[in-house]
Amino acid sequence: MNRLYGSLVVLLAVGALGALGQAQTAVKPAVVYANGGKFDKSFNEGVSNGVEKFKAETKIPVVDFEPANETQFEQAQRRFAQRGQDPIIAVGFSQAVALEKVAKEFPNTRFTIIDMVVPQPNVQSVLFKEHEGSFLVGVAAALASKSGKIGFVGGMDIPLIRRFQCGYEQGIKYADPKAELIANMTGTTPAAWNDPGRGAELAKGQFDRGADVVYAAAGNTGVGVLQAAKDRGKLAIGVDSNQNYLHPGTMLTSMLKRVDLAAYQSFKAANDGTWKAGAQVLGLKEGGVDWALDQFNEKLITPEMKAKIDAAKADIISGKIVVHDYMSNNACK
Repeated sequence: MNRLYGSLVVLLAVGALGALGQAQTAVKPAVVYANGGKFDKSFNEGVSNGVEKFKAETKIPVVDFEPANETQFEQAQRRFAQRGQDPIIAVGFSQAVALEKVAKEFPNTRFTIIDMVVPQPNVQSVLFKEHEGSFLVGVAAALASKSGKIGFVGGMDIPLIRRFQCGYEQGIKYADPKAELIANMTGTTPAAWNDPGRGAELAKGQFDRGADVVYAAAGNTGVGVLQAAKDRGKLAIGVDSNQNYLHPGTMLTSMLKRVDLAAYQSFKAANDGTWKAGAQVLGLKEGGVDWALDQFNEKLITPEMKAKIDAAKADIISGKIVVHDYMSNNACK
């Protein structure tokens, strides 16, 4: 009798452990994208690429939502949490206010937000040192420019995008102290992320003023900037995703912001049982930002240019070069 009882206890314990293991790996991931559309060829699409990698490796389905405006962030996050989706990725700083509320309502649901810190015990916040990657493409721009006038088109005029601009300007001055930066922001509302026509107009205005290289940090608006550069025979620099393939021959490079890595690692860690809340900041040293060199732009990057960019990258990683972060005091040094 005791032996039978002991066997039952063992079987029940093994069964419980098995169920716990299944519960840990039975993730139901979801994504709430930022404004601008899932296939913006930039920020959102970078996240999507990371999600697709996770899906291909695990065969686990991922549901998502593309909001039409910022008022839909909260309802989308809440709807997914109510449906038992876990973890849920909130893409972009604009979702922070909504997530602060929803994360408290669903303390047992794991959330990951990209580009903002939400200090809740069930939220993972992933930030990037965009100024470090922008420094590198600034070096590339200065070395490639023949006019000494270099452009920048940002999306929504916020400190985050000023961080891109500031890092870019520092890289330009590092490579050519005499170079001039011509900069414009697209707007002051979220619509600034999704206006390729306006992006093209701003880029053309910069070209008319003598710029021959332009960096677009503007989400889907940047697509218009890159197209305008192609139409004018000027050089362009993409952002977030590797956009070199869009216009081979006029794409000097792209500043890689590895939001794909953030999305992939969040889902993978949840699936593996290693997901952790808290903030993490990814720069050059951590592989969170970089510059793109591939078959689409290799003819535009000379060995001398590559050596200069690689040297700057090594010096930033070692701490020899410290790239000033605009968001540390809302000023560019």
